[in-house]
Formats: sequence, C-alpha cells, structure tokens
Amino acid sequence: MTGSVAPAGPVLFARYAYPPNALGYCGPGDPSTLLGAAADGTDVDGLSHLAARFEGAWPYLQLLAACSGIDDPLDRWVVEAYWIGNPLLACVPEPVLARSMSDRFEHRVGRQFEALVSAVPAGGVPQHSFHVFAVYPWLGLLRAGTNAPAMEVLDRCRIRWGRVESVIGDSVVVTSRPLVFDGSRLALGAEQPEVVRCSIEGTGFVTDLIPGDVVSLHWDWVCDRLSPTGLGWLRYSTGRNLAAVNSLPEPGPAVVCDA
Repeated sequence: MTGSVAPAGPVLFARYAYPPNALGYCGPGDPSTLLGAAADGTDVDGLSHLAARFEGAWPYLQLLAACSGIDDPLDRWVVEAYWIGNPLLACVPEPVLARSMSDRFEHRVGRQFEALVSAVPAGGVPQHSFHVFAVYPWLGLLRAGTNAPAMEVLDRCRIRWGRVESVIGDSVVVTSRPLVFDGSRLALGAEQPEVVRCSIEGTGFVTDLIPGDVVSLHWDWVCDRLSPTGLGWLRYSTGRNLAAVNSLPEPGPAVVCDA
C-alpha cells in the first residue's frame, strides 16, 4: 500500500495506533499483528475488531461518529478527525464532549474532575492531542517540576508533522517542531531534525517517501503522508488544544488514564 492511496478507516486507525501499541502503552498485546495488517491493508475486519480494544481512542471515535450522524466509528472521515482533524470536530458540541468526559473519568478522579473537563469550555476539540494535553497527567507533572519523562511523552504521544529530508533504509530524517515548556505553558519550538522509522525490514505504512514530503508522526513512526489540507487541520487542532490547556490555571488531574 502506498501513501498515495487513501486507506480504509480501520487501516488508517491502525497506522496511528501501532506506534504506542508497539511500546506497550495501549491496545492488544500483539503489535506485530497490527503492523502487518496496517501495512498491507487487507484484513479490514480484523483491524475493526482490534480498534475497539483501544480504550482511550475508541470512545472519541464513537462520539465523533454519533455527533456527525455516521454509523461507523471507523469511517475514514471519523478516524481522520480524531487523529488529524477535519470539519467533523465542529459537530461535537461542548456540552456533549464534557458529558462524555464525565461518563469516562469523573468516577475515577472524583473532585479533580472539574480541572480535567475545564479544557472543554476553554476551546478544546476532540482530536487526539486533547487527550494527550488535557487528560493525561503530564502537563500537571511538568508544572509541578517533573520534566522527564513528561516532556517526552507529551511531545511523542501527540500527532505531529514533519518534512522529509532524507530516507535511509527503514529510517527517515525529518524536520519537525518539538514541544517546549516555559514553566507554565506548552508551545511549539523551532524546527530541528529528528530520525524516525518508516518501516521494519521494509514493512511500513507509507512507501516511496522523498525529500520534501510532509508526513504525520506518532511516537517514532511515520504514519501517513499529509496533504496541505491535512497539515492545515493538524496544525489547527494542535493549536486549539494547546491554547485550551495553556489558558487553564491548573491542568487535568495527575491520574494516568487509558492511552
């Protein structure tokens, strides 16, 4: 499968879900199965079954689909909205997103829930970076003076973008903008090079990468080739969620929720 062919929704989901799954952070316990199915794009039914086991992402997909009048949470448009962003983000009203957060987390965090959900009226949108910045404890830990591994997780777990500089076997050198922290606020820093994976022994998600391609990144993997529109939405949704958490006097509670 090449990056020029639009993958089915379950395949697109798996491309982004594989990197944290391979690190043992979320989802089922056999990442090699997810890698193979996402790379060849043939076992759509099997991928659909695996997707529902990602307890962090799946409720957002269900929410986006329900609010958009789409029956399938793994519809490609829904999956793209969650990982990258697209017009479906605007279909989820603030009260509905807040109610979903309450259903999932209020019983777990108790009195700290108000701090977690406050990112919603502050402008947060249900793209993946909302969960990373507003639900995970890492921003709170940074503000409390704990740097590593909080900064690395915040930066790597969000979906980010980069420009391909060179391809060397299974690795790609990209130029990207890492997160920086000033003691209170998160922001995007200056561009710098980083080395990421595009495949394992030739098995990957995007083929025929060339210098100048703009790609999406999750942890240390290239997940997809971004169109100008996709890049614009990823920048927009990341910026919205950064602005939301930066505007709060305190971040979400320091409780590790589902990945």
